[in-house]
Amino acid sequence: MADAALKSATTSRTTAIGAIALTVLLWASAFPAIRAGLEGFSPAALAALRYAVASLAFLLLAASRRIVRPKPGDLPRIALAGGLGIAVYNLALNSGERSVDPGTASFLINTGPIFAALLGALFLRERFSRWAWLGAAVAFAGAALIGFATAGGFHFSLDAGVVLLAAVCQASQFVLQKPLLARYGALSTTAFLVLAGTILLIPFLPEGIAALPGASRGAILATLYLGLFPAALAYAAWSYALAHFPVGRTTMSLYLVAPIATGLTVIWFGIWPAPLALLGGAFAIAGVVIINTLGRQTSR
Repeated sequence: MADAALKSATTSRTTAIGAIALTVLLWASAFPAIRAGLEGFSPAALAALRYAVASLAFLLLAASRRIVRPKPGDLPRIALAGGLGIAVYNLALNSGERSVDPGTASFLINTGPIFAALLGALFLRERFSRWAWLGAAVAFAGAALIGFATAGGFHFSLDAGVVLLAAVCQASQFVLQKPLLARYGALSTTAFLVLAGTILLIPFLPEGIAALPGASRGAILATLYLGLFPAALAYAAWSYALAHFPVGRTTMSLYLVAPIATGLTVIWFGIWPAPLALLGGAFAIAGVVIINTLGRQTSR
């Protein structure tokens, strides 16, 4: 019995690590995909169309009875988490990316793990060791180097501030959804949040539908991709990971998003990173390694 339980725990942990890796890759791909989508839609219309697609996917799962119904007492938390982490986050990020390039936007979003760790320590009483904080600082420094490199010298602007707001909203969602995961599991919790966020984005949906005939094929495909993969699949994978690991440590893996997003921007738009960006990517990866080795050994 003990061996079976240990094997099951190991399998769950391995699956959760795989879920983190999948989320990081898909969320990194969202930054260049958003830029592509903005070539055909406004920031609000893109957000509404993206999550309409994601919600349809979850409604199909709900029809197959794979998603449970939330209790009335949890609806305010669901509305707040979905409103901040889905609706406001995407409106802010899409608006910011009108002038902020994908690499710099990913740097700004990478301040989110710091906010999530602080909120997790404050509201969930999660412990974060000195090694883990050191790893976070190294990873943050790497993300900053990427931001400087991709912006040609980072200049803070209103749009950059809007992207930073998105990071705070994302961190708030991670903390708010943690208790829901224990009660409903990853799939149902993700469905609740996506549907809640989509409801708040409905006022912008007619604009998106009206823009479809004039949008390019690339913009439409980018929107579909954003809805099915970085939204539906990645959020479900992320919720699964959060159900198995503390919020603070799990979100530190998001520092890998910036170097991956920078690489994908090269492939998608042909924008090559400066040597400083490559150095930043090395720092970001080193920071995540510190957090998940030395930080994990001393943080309990």
